[in-house]
Amino acid sequence: MSSSNIKNQNPTNHFAIRSQRVVTEKGVHAATVIIKNGLIDSIREYNCEPGCAVEDLGNKVLMPGLVDSHVHINEPGRTEWEGFNTATQAAAAGGITTLVDMPLNCIPVTINKQAFDEKLDAVVDKLWVDCGFWGGVIPDSVNDLDELLDAGVLGVKSFLIDSGIEEFPNMEVDDLRKAMPILAKHNSPYLIHAELDCGNSEPAEIGHSYQTFLDSRPKSWENDAIDMMIDLNREVKANDQDCHVHIVHLSSAEAISSIKAAREEGLSLTIETCPHYLTLFSEEIPDGKTLFKCCPPIRENDNRHQLWQGLKNGVIDFIVSDHSPCTPQLKHIDSGDVEKAWGGISALQFGLPLIWTQATERGFDLTDIAHWMSAQTAKFIGMDHIKGHIKVGYHADFIVFDDESEYVITNEMIKHRHKITPYEGRIVRGRVERTYLRGQTVYDNDEFINTPVGQPLLKGRI
Repeated sequence: MSSSNIKNQNPTNHFAIRSQRVVTEKGVHAATVIIKNGLIDSIREYNCEPGCAVEDLGNKVLMPGLVDSHVHINEPGRTEWEGFNTATQAAAAGGITTLVDMPLNCIPVTINKQAFDEKLDAVVDKLWVDCGFWGGVIPDSVNDLDELLDAGVLGVKSFLIDSGIEEFPNMEVDDLRKAMPILAKHNSPYLIHAELDCGNSEPAEIGHSYQTFLDSRPKSWENDAIDMMIDLNREVKANDQDCHVHIVHLSSAEAISSIKAAREEGLSLTIETCPHYLTLFSEEIPDGKTLFKCCPPIRENDNRHQLWQGLKNGVIDFIVSDHSPCTPQLKHIDSGDVEKAWGGISALQFGLPLIWTQATERGFDLTDIAHWMSAQTAKFIGMDHIKGHIKVGYHADFIVFDDESEYVITNEMIKHRHKITPYEGRIVRGRVERTYLRGQTVYDNDEFINTPVGQPLLKGRI
């Protein structure tokens, strides 16, 4: 980041922000929010005399900072793909004040305490927002799981299918049966990449064809994987243990009915989806456009509408980015080879405008956005006592949001390491003007303020 994009600011520990539209759990209303020492000290009427410096936002929205619990930062080891400095700057530019880093594609993968310690060393002086961490569990690391969870990871993730990373192999049923009681004992969520190739399909010849890629990873793979996790969850519950299973990046709307039934049965099951599944659809993806490749794949438009309905009905709990970047070379942009391209969507800072643009067309409002992208994600990571709400006693994590501004996404706007995204050229509505982290401005109208002030968030230490 060039020096022209970073400003110094002397943080003050007592000030107020007022707006005609403050988003709280009670709705959107005019209020003055008073901040002391990085926390929300009080929320008072709009025209009060706060006894400190006050900024009036007028009709601009003041809303809680977003909490993104699914981000691949890839440091240490693959910093040519991303890194904590650039990823957390992109987060701040997108109104994300808290994120959680995934246990791959870094080197070493975060499957034991030693690897976790290396990751914690890597974040020093690089965090522009607060950052928690997921651990991982693979067949050979189940015995390391207790120590890893005690070290402060917020939970762990596994794959049920090839992850694409050799050092992070998938779990089989017997491995899952060993891990789930340990997760239950620690009261930590078990994140599952839910694709299961029950038929051991021969690798498809995909080449440049998006439709062939889509056909190669059918909805049945997700549906079967989710059904298997529900069955295992039922087994654990029958043994008087409660393992919180979380399905990451749901793309198959066909799974919604079984998820709903499992919840009604009393099983601990939460679900996330992502902006790319809610805003993109396969019928509009041209062949050879590798930037759209991800796993599970972006599916049909009808499926997309059903995912929105799942959000509306509360079966899908929240929205996260699944920012999964790599180098332009690994994306095979020039050749257009979908088969060889690394799968992952790069769009960390654009989640809010992408979702807001679609949500307004469907009759949703700012309270829905705050619920899906702040409150529910904060609850999921065990931080809803300090994050995810504009509420007295909580961290003063805010976004100043111009919900009416329309603009075109360009590669030049991008703050993550590689300036590529499938959303280039897309018209969106809603601009993040400013981001506050614990009362300090970290991003202001395309400029980063001062130095990184983000903190690691460890389970049991907050």
